[in-house]
Amino acid sequence: MKKYDVAILSERRYINPPEVNNYISNVLLEDDLVKKALENDGLKVIRLSWDDPNFDWSSTNFILFRTTWDYFDRFEEFSEWLTKVSQQTKLINSQAIIRWNLDKHYLLDLQENGVHICESYFIEKDSTLTLQELSNKHKLDNFVIKPCVSGAARHTYKINAKNISDHEDLFKELISKEAFIMQPFQHNIVEKGELSLMIMNGTFTHAVLKIAKPGDFRVQDDFGGSVHNYTPTPEEIAFAENAVNACKEKPMYARVDIFTDNNGKLAIAELELIEPELWFRMYPEAAAKLSEGIKKLIQN
Repeated sequence: MKKYDVAILSERRYINPPEVNNYISNVLLEDDLVKKALENDGLKVIRLSWDDPNFDWSSTNFILFRTTWDYFDRFEEFSEWLTKVSQQTKLINSQAIIRWNLDKHYLLDLQENGVHICESYFIEKDSTLTLQELSNKHKLDNFVIKPCVSGAARHTYKINAKNISDHEDLFKELISKEAFIMQPFQHNIVEKGELSLMIMNGTFTHAVLKIAKPGDFRVQDDFGGSVHNYTPTPEEIAFAENAVNACKEKPMYARVDIFTDNNGKLAIAELELIEPELWFRMYPEAAAKLSEGIKKLIQN
């Protein structure tokens, strides 16, 4: 018998924080909703930081990634830990799907499996092309670049003819360290917002609409974006569920970020399978749905 059924993973900042602001309050609430849902299903649960040096990972049946929001800033350390911990217990979602989802090249796999992504160009590490050369090559004069391994809009920049020269030195430095993705600026994300559809055990549960603050293009609340309840259309739900079904393997949970692209078609913005914010606080029933799937895993 294992000591725990599930260990819910967070990061140091969110374990007994000395001060609690609105942002941290939401983090704690989200994790607590999941913890209570699991406990209500009779499971033994602990919540801790993924880098806790004193925890015996073999003492839990599963670890559930929730608010490990520093992993992309500590990627090498996280990757090594991921390899070690996967030898001691089972991961939700699995190590294979996490590693697949870590790098935005996964978008090409989705595209090959029939899921529409917006026009995207991958710039591999150590490329010698300048932003201007890339702009000319792909006939883009208004575009966004972001790292292939990233989160929370890290090193995400909106480039146009007026500011492209201002970003050349920075881009040269960044591309020497990691690969980037280049996409046309998507006007509808600013004008209409970006949808996030939550999928638990392959089935849609709830959705939110994320809107950037005036004058910005990033919908993340870190940059002043706002989140609203949203009732998706049957087409949007089918698109999101189809994207999840096209994954390397079926994830226990997923957040599918979609938008209407510049050509008027539904497109994937991101498929979040590692530690996505899932807005359980806006629909607590989804936490119960997640717990239901995890309990079945344990019973099997």
